[in-house]
Amino acid sequence: MKRKITIIGAGSVGSTIAYTLSQQDIANEIVIIDINKKKADGEAMDIMQGTSFRDPITIVSGDYADAADSNIVILTSGVARKPGQTRLELTQTNVDIIKDITPKIVAAAPEALYIIVSNPVDIITYVFTKISGLPENQIIGSGTILDTARLRHGLSEHFNLAMKNIHGYVFGEHGDSSFIPWSRCAISGAKIHDYIELMKDSRPGIEKLDRDAMLDFVQKSGGEIIANKGATFYAVSVAVCRLCAMLLSAYDSMATVSTMMHGEYGLEDVCLSILTHIGPNGVQGRLPCKITEAERAKLHASAAKLKETIAQIKI
Repeated sequence: MKRKITIIGAGSVGSTIAYTLSQQDIANEIVIIDINKKKADGEAMDIMQGTSFRDPITIVSGDYADAADSNIVILTSGVARKPGQTRLELTQTNVDIIKDITPKIVAAAPEALYIIVSNPVDIITYVFTKISGLPENQIIGSGTILDTARLRHGLSEHFNLAMKNIHGYVFGEHGDSSFIPWSRCAISGAKIHDYIELMKDSRPGIEKLDRDAMLDFVQKSGGEIIANKGATFYAVSVAVCRLCAMLLSAYDSMATVSTMMHGEYGLEDVCLSILTHIGPNGVQGRLPCKITEAERAKLHASAAKLKETIAQIKI
């Protein structure tokens, strides 16, 4: 069965996603498209030459027409913030890039599921939803799926416990207004506070969790990585590849991805992350699970921040 994935953008994120996909059995055909054709050619050649020890896979560079019949299209195009540039200026720059790309790729692959990775991802997902003309079920922003992975990593380190036993999520914007709905977090079915109490005898060294510090870790991990090495691309690549696997699976999944809100938690006309039902048919719905009033207020504050930015850009 054909499983074709096209990646728009051959920068650090796009090329790392292509490489990570090439080492897994998610896709058997990968197309890399970039305005810098030589860069895309080089990435495709380099990645393809490392696939000799796996089942056959095709990895090529191309143009928009080569995206035809893709199952999934991943949008990673955009620029990083420059010194002295405001977040709003960066937003408008990347919005303009996506406005140029959208009609070209949608014309070539109108049936594909689209994963938006370009930052600011919630704003770019909103713009793509508004201008693409595609049904909303085909449009998925990577949202807080990486933030959620960072949360589970942080909790795993704190409790010295396998991540598969930890269930927690990050809601809202992929950015500074994100938050952790602690009322929905659990370890092997037990709320985190209960887990600490229940395990204090068998695990006497277990420490109380500093929730503010954990949120700080989740929100600032990306910035710390950028300060240390200049960019982040490994973890986001793994997160996006996991999202591709969910969309090509025989079963549906739940993930914290960014999609257009239509009344969930009282939110309208904004893209942000809550638990979302996704699968081979794209977005199938959302799970507006019960959260506390304080958590609901944080979600509304995150939405308000995103809407404030949307009001200042030209779509």
